[in-house]
Amino acid sequence: MAVGNGGRSLMGTLLAVNFVVYLILLGLAGWSLDKYIDGEQDHPHLGGNPSTIFLLIFALIAGVIGACSVFSGFLHQRVWNSVSLASAASSAILAWATTVLAFGLVCKQIIMGGHRGKRLQTLEAFIIISGLNQLLYLLLLHAGMFSSRFGPAYHS
Repeated sequence: MAVGNGGRSLMGTLLAVNFVVYLILLGLAGWSLDKYIDGEQDHPHLGGNPSTIFLLIFALIAGVIGACSVFSGFLHQRVWNSVSLASAASSAILAWATTVLAFGLVCKQIIMGGHRGKRLQTLEAFIIISGLNQLLYLLLLHAGMFSSRFGPAYHS
């Protein structure tokens, strides 16, 4: 294996999984927000409590930023230098931060209780999964700081 390519092989798979998870998250959050806006809060697959609307909005924001972060990650995987690492790392940090914010709203949603439909529970699960996947991707991006075997370093 060439020097600096230790994390490169794992990154493609992780980016593909992140992209699929964020697309599913966007689909579920978009559907749920549409039902919520149409006044169907009592829909059997939706349900919720007063924190639901905030969860849906932040899930959409996290999904969009996360999907954009994946594009930056694919570009970094293709180019694989310290310049593309900076853009990939900064967008990954923003995506992880917004996903963790949505995760906090998931925790609030669960604590408040009430009827939560199947799609809302699925959305909650995908927010948790995307937060963990994004954290793994972020750690993989920053592994080059500890050893040049894992990727390009932050210096030229």
